[in-house]
Amino acid sequence: MANITAQIVNDLRSRTGAGLMDCKRALVESDGDMDAAAEILRKKGIATRDKKAGRAAKEGLVSSYIHSNGKVGVILEINCESDFVAKNDLFKDFAHKICMHIAAAAPRFLSSAEVPAEEVEKEAEIVKAQCVGKPEQAIAKIVEGKLKKFYSEVCLLDQPFVMDDKKSINDLITEQITKTGENIVIRRFVRYVVGE
Repeated sequence: MANITAQIVNDLRSRTGAGLMDCKRALVESDGDMDAAAEILRKKGIATRDKKAGRAAKEGLVSSYIHSNGKVGVILEINCESDFVAKNDLFKDFAHKICMHIAAAAPRFLSSAEVPAEEVEKEAEIVKAQCVGKPEQAIAKIVEGKLKKFYSEVCLLDQPFVMDDKKSINDLITEQITKTGENIVIRRFVRYVVGE
């Protein structure tokens, strides 16, 4: 059994944003393996998110960001369950980071469900045209992989976070749900660019 010190627990907490007791339990379960403990916490966060997903998120705030050059601006509506969380500085900071991400990454849609079917079909046809002569099963897997990459480029929730590309925006929302204990939903956003 690994010696799990307060420092190790604190390091995991800093890395994941999870509570102290959750970090300690995950480290005990993983026998002190930091990476395995982080994965355990991540899975727990996803489970927590799934449980809270059905709860109404009717509070929240509208956040905005104007880039320093004054040529890109973002307005974002992000919802949570209570006014208490909406007024919390951590929640406001989270919303601001999402606005900054939108300004930098320029997503066109919130999620893959919003991408018009015609655009998805067009992308799939382009990929199929590039795969002429390959086996049918291989083409299907290639199309699936390329569409996933396409969604990660144009859909906010699927994009890698610009400040930490190992996490998607969906992963960040899951972490925030774990921290606040409330369902959190990005409802909509608008990105303005001078001249467009």
